[in-house]
Amino acid sequence: MDLNPMQQNALSLSAEMQWLSKVIETRMTLYWNRPCSYQCVTEITPPLLRDQDSVYAQIVNYYRFNFEERIVLALALAPHLMPNLLDIFFVKNNVYDRFFTEFGGTTAQNFNGFLPTGETASFILAANNLGKRFSLMQLFNETHPFRKHGILKLTSLHPEEPFLSSALKISPEYLSYFTNGVAHQPDFGPGFPAKRIHTNLDWDELVLSDHTRREIEEIQDWIKHGDTLLNDWGMKRTIKPGYRALFYGPPGTGKTLTASLLGKTSGLEVYRVDLSMVVSKYIGETEKNLANVFDQAENKNWILFFDEADALFGKRTETSSSNDRHANQEVSYLLQRIEDFPGVVILATNLKANIDDAFSRRFQAMIYFAQPDAEQRLKLWKLAFSDKVKLEDALDLKEIAKKYEVTGGTIINIVRYAALKAIKRESNTLLNRDIIDSIRRELGKNGKII
Repeated sequence: MDLNPMQQNALSLSAEMQWLSKVIETRMTLYWNRPCSYQCVTEITPPLLRDQDSVYAQIVNYYRFNFEERIVLALALAPHLMPNLLDIFFVKNNVYDRFFTEFGGTTAQNFNGFLPTGETASFILAANNLGKRFSLMQLFNETHPFRKHGILKLTSLHPEEPFLSSALKISPEYLSYFTNGVAHQPDFGPGFPAKRIHTNLDWDELVLSDHTRREIEEIQDWIKHGDTLLNDWGMKRTIKPGYRALFYGPPGTGKTLTASLLGKTSGLEVYRVDLSMVVSKYIGETEKNLANVFDQAENKNWILFFDEADALFGKRTETSSSNDRHANQEVSYLLQRIEDFPGVVILATNLKANIDDAFSRRFQAMIYFAQPDAEQRLKLWKLAFSDKVKLEDALDLKEIAKKYEVTGGTIINIVRYAALKAIKRESNTLLNRDIIDSIRRELGKNGKII
């Protein structure tokens, strides 16, 4: 019988949790000098995952995790899978009437179980052996796959506390892989102020000049061949990973749609950062909010899209006040995070001049989305209707495209208004007067009168 990814993971992790439990019990037995059939916890053979197809088995086999690494990984997963397995650490020291310091661990506000720390892992694997304890610290440095590829890390709320007292946390991404077998989709909110965007349209429905299309193709080339350039050609010594692009031009000219299509055709997810949730008047909060986005995106090969980017990436000012210094610090922080981000970052703005020059120098592409000309507007008008919509004979799209200078986004708004008018009349025929009325409404938003 074929098993789905969740069932495959469940089989692998059930065996892994049983193994972890046996290792912990053995460590406790050895630590209290009680009779034990093992001399060391490493004598307990971990489950064989070589022939299993679960995502968990694939990750363990791919990185060739050893005994210690598998214990740390299983320990990070235990609170999410079998929290009762760690209740053994709640035993109290009767001499001091408190929990044992060497067990480490912490608790949470809404979780009554034991949350392991680096100290917990050290106790299980090293006990009182300082040499082993020192070597275990290497599992949590930046070069180890745990940190380097965003699998798990030690998270400390107070930097001055001992290193191994930090909480051992599995990343949401890998927790989702190890359970559901699919990538984690972060929830939009204050903790992650970015929303996934997508489109049902295709490239042939995006109306742009030939020059703009050629520049967009350069981004596609990087997404497709950047890894080959950096790694196979050995160019990562001189070329930084990642790609930074600026889209600028009037509203409704296709900037957001282009970002969505880049993701759709390359298989990458596109997240639009909500700047209203990012920017804060409180010192340090804007940087913290942005860090939440960049930290989660760093190992996932997402495309990050900052719309109306001049609200956050604007020009730095003379530092005549503390507010000016704070604003300039935010821009400097953004500059550094964008430059270090290994994926694709796209900034969109209506006015190129509003973007700080320090950002401009670091863009690989600066692409202008121009107001469509009459020929392009005619194509946009024709693409705006489905085959279920009829146009009255008096409605001359060629004349309308020639006469009214509107963008693709504006055309969609016009068609929506006119189509609702037709539905209200219980008809599927769009009338010329409704289109003209809608054009008048849309142009009136910008103070234009026809």
